[in-house]
This record gives sequence, structure tokens and C-alpha cells, in this order.
Amino acid sequence: MRVKSVPRHVACVMDGNGRWAAQRSLPRTEGHRAAEAAVIDVIEAACTAGVEWLSLYAFSTENWRRPAAEVDVLLRLVRRAVRKHALSLHTRGIRCRFLGVTDPRIPPPLARDIADLMALTRDNRRMTLTVAFDHGGRRDIVEAARSLIRDGVPPEQVTEESFARRLPHPDMPEVDLVIRTSGEQRISNFMLWQVAYAEWVFPRVLWPDFRAGHFWECLEIYRRRDRRFGATPAPAPTGKGRR
Repeated sequence: MRVKSVPRHVACVMDGNGRWAAQRSLPRTEGHRAAEAAVIDVIEAACTAGVEWLSLYAFSTENWRRPAAEVDVLLRLVRRAVRKHALSLHTRGIRCRFLGVTDPRIPPPLARDIADLMALTRDNRRMTLTVAFDHGGRRDIVEAARSLIRDGVPPEQVTEESFARRLPHPDMPEVDLVIRTSGEQRISNFMLWQVAYAEWVFPRVLWPDFRAGHFWECLEIYRRRDRRFGATPAPAPTGKGRR
């Protein structure tokens, strides 16, 4: 794949863990456990492909509504993954950041491990991995608006650029490609501002079965897309004037 055709920022909605478990007559939590292998495979594939920014949707603000036992398992799995892979991610030169992580229900030990991981990797530049955890796109937009209001910014001075600077991690580029596994075609409140002009791919494979090969297939689909950003395509050469 040509380097210039690789999306700078890829985001993944990791969907299908529950269905993966149900197909095997397993508890939903086993699907979440199986998802870890896919995460590591995709991170490695993104690095190899030359993706600069990779964002993974791990836990939404709406996910707190799930049964308490399932939420507890998810929180413990995230903490285990953070502790297990921190050194490896750092060694690979990956900067790790989290989007969200504001709810008081997040256990303090997990919050500390997340903070430690971000501090450990903050100077890495090979790729930035953003984990959207306790994330909601609408909440981010509301908080950005509140920030402008608190600072007394006149309405006529509010632009898309000034608004974007109030969002979490304002240095994050807009998303080029969103991959949502399992075949579902919903945005699910994910990075609503950043995905405004993203290309979307919906592979039917469930997330626990998603591997590097599937990721490369999505990159190839992206490469074949004609991104216009609302403009009309350039007219094809007519050949007039040629000899």
C-alpha cells in the first residue's frame, strides 16, 4: 500500500463482543475478554501501516447502564490490559491517551493506572493511541460550548476552529476512517465532531475475530474511496488539444 494512501487517523468502534459470546453459548463477559487479542493485533497493524493516530471506542457514557456485574468485569479487564501492555506499548513508541475518564464511578486504582500509562508514554511519537473510555461525543460538544460561555467569548467570535480548540485533545486530527465491526451501521455517539468527514467501513466480522488482515482490507477500501469533502469531483481530461 502506498504511504500517501494510508489514513492519518483511524478510529474503531469495537462492536460485537456480546454476539460473539452468544454464538458460543458463553456469558457476554467472555466476549469482552476475547476482545483483547483483537485490540493488540489492530494496534500492531496500524503501526506497521504507518497510521499516525488510532482511536478505539472501549466504553461509552451510555455503557454505564449495562448490568453492574458486566460493567465491573469491563473495568477490571481494562485495568488488566493497561497494566499488562503498558511497557510493550511504550517500547513500540506509542503514545497512549484516554478520551473521557471523568465519571466518579471509575475505580481510583484504574484511574491511577491510566494516568501512569499516559505519563510513561507521553513523549512517544511513532503513533498516538487514544482509548475512548467513558466517552460521549455529545458530552464533549456540550462541555466545549460551556467553556466558551464561561470565558465570555462573544458569539460572533465563535468559529469551527475556536470551538474545536475547546474539545478534549485539540491537537487530535479529524478522523479519516472509521471501522465499525459486526455489520452494525450506527455512530453511537462516538467522536461526533471529529468524524464529520470520515469514511466509514462496516465489516461484518465481530470484534473478537477482527485481525490485522481485516484491518488491511479496510485500509484498501479507504484507498479506493474518492474523498470530496462536499465538493464535486474534478472533471476528467477530455483529451482535447493533445496530439
